[in-house]
Amino acid sequence: MPKAFSNNEREYIKNRLMEEARNCLKLYGMKKTTVDELVKRVNIPKGTFYLFFESKEILFYEVLCLFHDELQAELLREMEALEEPISADHLTELLLKLYKRIDESFLYNFITSGDLELLMHKLPPEVAIEHAKRDDFSIEKILTLIPGIKGEQIKVFSAAMRAIFLSMLHKHEIGEEVFEDTLRVMIRGVVFQMFEDGWK
Repeated sequence: MPKAFSNNEREYIKNRLMEEARNCLKLYGMKKTTVDELVKRVNIPKGTFYLFFESKEILFYEVLCLFHDELQAELLREMEALEEPISADHLTELLLKLYKRIDESFLYNFITSGDLELLMHKLPPEVAIEHAKRDDFSIEKILTLIPGIKGEQIKVFSAAMRAIFLSMLHKHEIGEEVFEDTLRVMIRGVVFQMFEDGWK
């Protein structure tokens, strides 16, 4: 990293690049967003971009990971803020809120446009593998924080929550007017089965 940049400047430039990458994902998608567009928005020379990221794909990957971590942290905060033991209805609504936030973000278009699949193909293999492990770990971590969960089934419940997420890609076929209620029914079905004796 050039000595001309202080730590604060490096942090500022990296944050701005990630912020504008997120904006561009929502507006244009990954394929239509160029490094030229990003550096123009951040007002830095093109060469400076490559001091921070090897490629635009690595930048978009970091944006994706940051958003993933934000969603997880938000869910954990809301779970910890509950003043009473978590109920099926509470957990269902918390998870539904999480899915809706994803639906309203850049991530939904990122997936449905094929950009996520393209990104995974363009990433170095070790980074793509790490992404899959990280995703599994975070869902499992959240599930282990819920009292009474069937520990031996966490991998199955984690996969079930991913399957529900993937149903969002077929919102049109399922029916947009009933999709939120359908999502709620599916989430509650998984939530109910997470516990040894069901919910009281």
